[in-house]
Amino acid sequence: MATVWAAVTVAGLCTVFAVVLALGEAVAARHRAGGAADLAALAAADRALEGAEVACEAARRVALAQDAVVVRCAVEGEVADVTARSGFGPYLPTVRARAGPPAGPSGRALTDAPARPPADPSGDASAEPRGGHRADPLAGVPSDAPARPPADPSGRYLGTDSGRFPGRGFG
Repeated sequence: MATVWAAVTVAGLCTVFAVVLALGEAVAARHRAGGAADLAALAAADRALEGAEVACEAARRVALAQDAVVVRCAVEGEVADVTARSGFGPYLPTVRARAGPPAGPSGRALTDAPARPPADPSGDASAEPRGGHRADPLAGVPSDAPARPPADPSGRYLGTDSGRFPGRGFG
């Protein structure tokens, strides 16, 4: 009777192991497809101003280098929308990725910051202090960052390392 229980226990453990292995394979396939889609979208966005055909061809080359296939590629302005599929084992996940310039709160691409600060509501032409210098908002706040050692004229930092990388200095 103990042999039967041992056989059932071993069969149950093998089944659990197979399920965990299959889930791990599915997650790995999803990550591989996601990475390929992200890189392909970045490549397409980099070439977006050269036209949709050039951008999508760049996305296809990058996806192919990642052992993936571009299922869909759309370029609108500077934004690329790429869907890639990567086969890994019995799984064929399809992942969508978008890339382009950063978007502001309105959903539109950010523009360059204004050259001058906005006018003071009191009617002053400038919101800067009278001395022409802006006040440092962090003045007097202690910093956790260590001070950098002084640099010599060649641009290399003088000093020793902190012990994190034995035998290596700053330069």
